[in-house]
Amino acid sequence: MITPYFLENFWGEKNNGFDVLYHNMKHGQISSKELTDFIRERATIEEVYARSMTKLAKSAGNFSQLGTFAPVWDVFKMSTEKLASCHLELVRKLQELIKDVQKYVDDQAKVHKKTKEEVASTNGAVQTIQTTGVALQKSKENYNAKTVDQERLRKEGATQREVDKAGVKAKKATEAYKGLVEKYATAKSEFEQKMAETAQKFQNIEESHIVHMKDIIQSYAQSVDETHVQIGEVHTEFLGNMENTSVEGLIQKLSESKGTGKERPGPIEFEECNTAIATEGAKPRKRKTYAFPGRRKDNKDTDSTESTEVEAANNANGAPPGYYGTIDFQNANVPTVDEDGFCIRPEDRNENDAKENSFYSSSDSEDEDEPRKFRVEIKPVAPNNGTHQSRATIDELKASIGNISLSPPTTGQMRRNQSSDELGKTRIPASFNDSRPAFNNDLLSLDPFGPTLGGSSSSTVPALARPNTPLAGALVPPPRPSSRPKLPTGKLTGITEIVRPFSPPKTLSNASLPLAAPLARAESSSSLSSTASLSASNTPTVGTSRGPSPVTLASQDALPIAVAFTESVNAYFKGADPTKCIVKITGDMTLSFPMGIIKVFTSNPSPAVLTFKLKSTSKLEQILPNQTLLFSDPSQSDTNTKDFWFNMQALTSYLRKASEQNPAASYYNVDILKYQVSSNGIQSTPLNLAVYWKCTPTTTDLRLDYRYNPESMLCPGPLSNVQVLVPVDGEVINMQSLPNAVWNSELNKSLWKLSDISEKSDNEGSGSLRAKFELSDGPSTPTTLAVQFMSEGSTLSGVDMELLGAGYRLSLNKKRFATGRYMADC
Repeated sequence: MITPYFLENFWGEKNNGFDVLYHNMKHGQISSKELTDFIRERATIEEVYARSMTKLAKSAGNFSQLGTFAPVWDVFKMSTEKLASCHLELVRKLQELIKDVQKYVDDQAKVHKKTKEEVASTNGAVQTIQTTGVALQKSKENYNAKTVDQERLRKEGATQREVDKAGVKAKKATEAYKGLVEKYATAKSEFEQKMAETAQKFQNIEESHIVHMKDIIQSYAQSVDETHVQIGEVHTEFLGNMENTSVEGLIQKLSESKGTGKERPGPIEFEECNTAIATEGAKPRKRKTYAFPGRRKDNKDTDSTESTEVEAANNANGAPPGYYGTIDFQNANVPTVDEDGFCIRPEDRNENDAKENSFYSSSDSEDEDEPRKFRVEIKPVAPNNGTHQSRATIDELKASIGNISLSPPTTGQMRRNQSSDELGKTRIPASFNDSRPAFNNDLLSLDPFGPTLGGSSSSTVPALARPNTPLAGALVPPPRPSSRPKLPTGKLTGITEIVRPFSPPKTLSNASLPLAAPLARAESSSSLSSTASLSASNTPTVGTSRGPSPVTLASQDALPIAVAFTESVNAYFKGADPTKCIVKITGDMTLSFPMGIIKVFTSNPSPAVLTFKLKSTSKLEQILPNQTLLFSDPSQSDTNTKDFWFNMQALTSYLRKASEQNPAASYYNVDILKYQVSSNGIQSTPLNLAVYWKCTPTTTDLRLDYRYNPESMLCPGPLSNVQVLVPVDGEVINMQSLPNAVWNSELNKSLWKLSDISEKSDNEGSGSLRAKFELSDGPSTPTTLAVQFMSEGSTLSGVDMELLGAGYRLSLNKKRFATGRYMADC
């Protein structure tokens, strides 16, 4: 029987032992899942190694089979295949073990769920004694104050009425104090009884958990050990085979398999020439020359006669006289020759047939002086429009916006020496500028006063930075020009009204302009405001209120914390087709801790566990908590909520380290989790867009239709700081716009800054931006325009947070969303 350690060591002044033991039970389930992941990763490594060994064995079998060393490769191949089999067998055993561990995880979740129901009454008893204890302390202080006040009046000689009045108050305080003492005694008795039972229950669960985990580890170790034994046997066999492969054996095997014979050449004696026999069959005739395929005419043989010995040898096909008889040259397959004796190439046979049927078709008989002929077929390239060549396809744009992903934080991300108000400000890059490679006219790196959007057509999508990596650099407005050219008056015409992907309540007609806008840079308006733009790769963190003074927090106070939700909406609109709209929405949750909370944490060895519930999570596709600081219950079945609690030891250590690095800081902001919101295309965008271009050699007409979409927001709010950036090439010399836009002549970009857009705006938030550009080197190429805005007080997901348990209070809950990559193309 194990000593009841839990029963003896989890009481304490604040009665937080139950909370610690309950979360420790939950940590057991996390450990089980982590052990499953570890074994699965080991199985993956073994499988990859086994496949590599199998590939190596195949390569050994494909090595050269020539030479004395060739048989040794068979030994290598066999040994390597056996090693691969050993590792595959370990993979099979580990996969079976993973199934057992997963079954234990499921059973463990059921046990924890049942235990949670059983100890609910203990949790109630803990809360009762905690609240009663606090009330008792306050009642005691009130009783002492009233009693001292009554005694003071009596000693100072106050009137009897004042003394009696003070006595009544003292009596009431005494009765209340005694009542709470009795209530606390009852709560204490019930708490001690239930806590004793629950502590033992928790210890029994932990004992069973540890025993089961040790059994799993024992099975794991046994499987690995058996594999090592098998691998040792394979190595022993390999060494034995190599010892048995002697030098003499290899040489003998080569001699037997490749030997050319054991008989040596015999002696040859001189034979006298028999002239009678040699001259009897000699018949003079004109020589016919047989040409080798491919030989040129200048390679004629100068000999005109042949010896009778050669003739006889040819007739006998190289055999002794009379062995085969005479060869019939009239019916033999002899090539046709011309008058000079060179072969005539047949018309009905191609070159390949001639080579296949010729005795001299091998490569060593070909004339190296004659060049080889190759048939090359060049297919014409389909005509390509230069305008479309530099424009990205929908798939490429999906790679840009669709691949915006969440990076799970490996450590707590924190910004020190930052006040709660600073936490309420979005961390925003100075512009859309991004120096990384891009495609489709710098679609991924839009800078209002950066380089002109060019025609890069690379299909490589740059890797996104981590969500907490800020983009460096601030945008400085260009210098004011010395003079401003004046433009003649004109009207914005040329773009035919097209059916929009949305229907604004009122249609804006083409409007005449007064004097055309001068081609001047922005005066007081710089680029897209540094307090507004958001990058999808730099999801902002916002903050909370100050709450109580961070230096006056006492251990008995409910500790104040603040939370901020910040979301980034990324969208790409293609022409007037709503089905081609690509949307990605991500979010951050950040907590702010006052400096004084560190002293409370460090002075208490067991601070109350900070627990919270994430609500309205049904629209979240993915949640990535800070694994260093947060735990969660994987057995939760409610899709609309998710409970989390802090690793208090890790949080305390983290904040203590931050305090040591910057003791002057008042607040510390910690990134808690990141999430991705499910989207429904254009219906999920706060501002619908449709852009139209009309490009001629001398002018470019542009129209951007927009509509406020309150249905995308849980609590619709105004879109503020709305800005639109449009690059235009073709050497713009005049610009007319409605409403007025700012033109940058050096960088060929126009910028609109609009007032807040909401349902209360004109036409319920619908409208159009129009511009006419006169060109000196047209036509222009339609480019991708960028839009930015933000909204305070609401999110697109509707996610929220609620604190659970005692010991903490939420001082402020801040929400906002803003644009990341928000673009439109024709």
